[in-house]
Parts: sequence; structure tokens; C-alpha cells
Amino acid sequence: MDKLKTVLTFMLAGAFLGNLVATFAAPSFMEWYNSTPLASQTMCNLPQVVRDVTSQLVRAQFIGSGIGAAVFLVLSIFFIRARAKKQRALSATPPSPTAV
Repeated sequence: MDKLKTVLTFMLAGAFLGNLVATFAAPSFMEWYNSTPLASQTMCNLPQVVRDVTSQLVRAQFIGSGIGAAVFLVLSIFFIRARAKKQRALSATPPSPTAV
């Protein structure tokens, strides 16, 4: 149960960090992707543009959360294995003799 809690904690932290990165990175990408060379001369359906851009931002946040969770899942597996190896090494050493 302890390992599952560690994995889920790592995944939640990764999802949060991925969402944070996507929140800051996606608007500049979307600005570049949705701009036209002659932006001052174009006419658009503004409500549709708002829906599209909002949809793209939410999609970017969802993808960022998924990537962050996946990366931190792998990191949590390495962390658990390293901790288990350290525990085995500590339990393999004989206890020091105590003075009586």
C-alpha cells in the first residue's frame, strides 16, 4: 500500500507540474498558431474563435497533465526501486556489537 501511495503522489505532482507548464506555454503557441500574416485585415467570427482557443488551451492542459503524470510515474518507479535497494543494503549489514 505504501508503494501505491508513493506512485500516486508522484503522478499527482507530475500532473500538476505538467498542467502548470502547459498553462504558461500553450498561450504563446496558440497565439502563433492562430495568427495570420494580415491579422489587421481579417474578419472573423469572434465567438467561434473564443471557443476554439479555449478548447485548445484545455486540450493543452490535459496533454500536459498526462505527460507530467507519465514522466513522474517512471520517476516514482526508479525512486521506489532505489529505496528498496537501500533498505536491503541496510538490513544486510550485521548490527554493531553493543558494550555490556
